[in-house]
Amino acid sequence: MKPNDEFKESKVKATPSDAELEAVVISLQNSIREWAARHELWFDCGFQTYAQRVDGEPEAAPVATILHFNGDIGRALDGEFGDLDVEFIELLARHGFWFDRIDEVSVHIYPEDDSPLFQPFLDYVNWQWVCGLVQQDIADVHEELYSHFAKRPDDLHRLTWREFEILLFRIFQSQGFTCELGPGSNDGGIDVRVLQRDPLGDVLTLVQAKKYSPRNKIDMSAVAALHGVADVENAQKSIFVTTSDYLPSARKFAGRTRIPMTLATSNDVRNWCQNASDGIIRDKSKLVAPSAVSYLLQNLSSKDSRIVYARTGYSVITNQFAVVLKETKYAALLMGIPSRTISGYWQEGFEVPDIGSKCLEGLTADNVFRAKRSVSDGKVRYWNGHDLFRAWNGEPVHFNLCD
Repeated sequence: MKPNDEFKESKVKATPSDAELEAVVISLQNSIREWAARHELWFDCGFQTYAQRVDGEPEAAPVATILHFNGDIGRALDGEFGDLDVEFIELLARHGFWFDRIDEVSVHIYPEDDSPLFQPFLDYVNWQWVCGLVQQDIADVHEELYSHFAKRPDDLHRLTWREFEILLFRIFQSQGFTCELGPGSNDGGIDVRVLQRDPLGDVLTLVQAKKYSPRNKIDMSAVAALHGVADVENAQKSIFVTTSDYLPSARKFAGRTRIPMTLATSNDVRNWCQNASDGIIRDKSKLVAPSAVSYLLQNLSSKDSRIVYARTGYSVITNQFAVVLKETKYAALLMGIPSRTISGYWQEGFEVPDIGSKCLEGLTADNVFRAKRSVSDGKVRYWNGHDLFRAWNGEPVHFNLCD
């Protein structure tokens, strides 16, 4: 019986848990490992999740696992060793999966489209992506972070207590407030400080977050402690936020405090996430004024570090050029720019970025994209989940479209 058939027949639970999905993946991985070892192919091989290897937005079809390799298993999957490639396809099919060769060192393995595991796996990989966005140091705004919790507030319970604090910090930031995230421990009972600039005087709001199970309700002592800190710090407001609820004594105390106090639950966080999601500009090209982009393009030199490129391809070699429109320490906004062939012919040769007035036509929603920025050995890299961009050195780069 295939693992997905087991779920078809199960009447205990309509949707498999994360642990059950992980068990399915482990079973699949063990079968692949045994098959490869039997054919003496299991050398320099391994498995990674999509989040671990790609660190980018999920694909339309969920990647259950990624098989990576440096040895002969890649040649076997290319059909160089008899019918081993057919055996591999049949092995995956017995488990309800199929694969796609991504590059020379890896394949992505997906659940079949008609499998009852397809949607659970899709939800699972999307959840991993959302968790990766709960970081205080990424300045770029990802709409899916907020829309996920707006639609599925129960998933707040799946966050760690620190991730819950960081999510609240990001929500208040998205509303335009000046925020300070506490250290996570020894914070004096305050997790986020929110400063609202006002012509009549700045308003300081202290936020206390508690990620508790639904049955662990907040009592009056916890609420009273927040009010005491707000009084000492001369705050104008305070907000207590929990994933559980409040005992009647806590609500009664909060209604009588001298400093206004709001008691919020997961429902409030859901509404905040919805408001944050609605307020985000999804068209990233709108984040940069055309006049600023025009000025940037006019002042680019051939060796400007803001011109970057990515080389991709498994059986062919292609290049993608882009220009960095804006960046922070951990994130960047890039715009694709066209290339121009300077030698060779249309299938193979050398090309350079075509930096001209027509580049401004690329300031569109489809051509402006976000990327994670990192620095290694003094060199800046930009990763958009599919391609790794690096600074172009001004020299022509090789391309080959011959398959």
